[in-house]
Amino acid sequence: METKKLQLRFSLGRQSSLAPERGGAGDLSEALDPTVRLMYLANEGDLDGIEELLDAGSDVNFTDIDGRTALHVAACQGRTDVVDLLLRRGAEVDPRDRWGSTPLADAMYYKNHDIVKLLEKHGAKPPITPMHVENAREVPEYEIDPSELDFTNSVCITKGTFRIALWRGTQVAVKTLGEEVFADDDKVKAFHDELTLLEKIRHPNVVQFLGAVTQSTPMIIVTEFLPQGDLRAYMKRKCALKPVTAVKFALDIARGMNYLHEHKPEAIIHRDLEPSNILRDDSGHLKVADFGVSKLLKVAKTVKEDKPVTSLDTSWRYVAPEVYRNEEYDTKVDVFSFALILQEMIEGCPPFYEKPENEVPKAYVENERPPFRALPKLYAYGLKALIEECWDEKPQRRPTFRQVIRRLEDINGHLVQKRRWKVPLFCAYIYLINIRPSCDSVILT
Repeated sequence: METKKLQLRFSLGRQSSLAPERGGAGDLSEALDPTVRLMYLANEGDLDGIEELLDAGSDVNFTDIDGRTALHVAACQGRTDVVDLLLRRGAEVDPRDRWGSTPLADAMYYKNHDIVKLLEKHGAKPPITPMHVENAREVPEYEIDPSELDFTNSVCITKGTFRIALWRGTQVAVKTLGEEVFADDDKVKAFHDELTLLEKIRHPNVVQFLGAVTQSTPMIIVTEFLPQGDLRAYMKRKCALKPVTAVKFALDIARGMNYLHEHKPEAIIHRDLEPSNILRDDSGHLKVADFGVSKLLKVAKTVKEDKPVTSLDTSWRYVAPEVYRNEEYDTKVDVFSFALILQEMIEGCPPFYEKPENEVPKAYVENERPPFRALPKLYAYGLKALIEECWDEKPQRRPTFRQVIRRLEDINGHLVQKRRWKVPLFCAYIYLINIRPSCDSVILT
């Protein structure tokens, strides 16, 4: 009989922060079974009911089939008073569920800060991360003490993967790696690789890396915060950009990408260049961001994915056909993506916006490209030709970003010169309008 009771699962309210699927409410009749009633009362915050059950002999450390305890449940639900009661009644402070999550890890995940402090006061320790080092001398120089990060007024920014936080009096952008990394070596490796890249990068057109949390959970990347948001949001507000603005932005992107591609001793391929990964600073300049799937070119001149790239890894609208075909690729995949972004800035709509996203890479493979619908004058001075060269089906025929910069600087020079001519002509026009009445009066007399 006892074995049967232990097979029950408590599934009301918030679930483990490490569970593969965190569902909603479960079957209430199951929750009210005597073996899990303590967890149900912890979920509901019923202090009197909990006291009564414990006084009657219920085990404060009872676990369900998932290894969850009442303390796990209360930590998830933000029941500070229940957590305090359970700890006073002898609850184990650091039990692990079947996914390895502790009450402290759950409280941190759901941002129940008072419970975090209470659990730590009773000796709870953050779960050891996959990147944890035993020797203090091996702790990375970029390591940040998580207690210095203030999430009190935190809000989501850019794609939902970053949040604003306060660090030493300065607003920063924080990217949190979910607790699911404990069960996914690939994600741990990707996180480590991203840190390796960010630590090396210093350029005015690339978002600045400030530090990371790797010795406790959740693991975090901290970068400079750019309050103007990303290029995707900007284009949604502005739609099509003026050619002079588009070229100015394109130069910012190209300079940042050229720095990455010419980085020594290893070139850096971004591999996920798209508008939501390009941020604007207060001066109106752009910075390349988010290196989660970037690659280092070391000895080999090309790289290949270990497994096919999916739509969860990147935006299909901007991915080069060789990546979609799971072939070897090099820095020219970023040039392809750049061409699509530059055209989008002129056209005012994403590439192949009329197609479902999963159909777009197939079009690229068949050598289809987004049509040029804007007026020809908006692609003056070779802008259209540059875009077409950058998205050439043959990667080797695409220009490097160093060549792209030279072309864009020439185009920008023409556009600036054209604007200089327009200003004197406009002023002369205004002048003639203002003096016309006196001229007419002279003619009449």
